[in-house]
Amino acid sequence: MTAPRAVVTDPHVGWIRDVVPRSRGCEECLRMGTPWLHLRLCLTCGHVGCCDSSPMRHGRAHAGVRGHPIVRSFEPGENWRWCYVDEAFA
Repeated sequence: MTAPRAVVTDPHVGWIRDVVPRSRGCEECLRMGTPWLHLRLCLTCGHVGCCDSSPMRHGRAHAGVRGHPIVRSFEPGENWRWCYVDEAFA
C-alpha cells in the first residue's frame, strides 16, 4: 500500500489579498502607449501588468520590484495563479 500524496501548497500564498484591479489594462503600457498580449493581476495589491509574452513584461517587473509573488490571469475565462518566485502554478 502506498502512502497518500500530500498536497503541496506554494509558501507564497500568504501574500494573496482580496484585491480590486487598479486598471482594465496594463498600467505601464497604457501610460507608455506600448502593446500587450495578455494581462496578469497582482494578488497582493491589484496591479494589472502584461504577461511574459508581451514586449515589456510589466507583470514580472512589478513582482520583482515590489516583491509581490503571485498573480492570476486577468483574461476572461481563465482562472489560474502563477508564482514568479517558484516559477510554478500557485
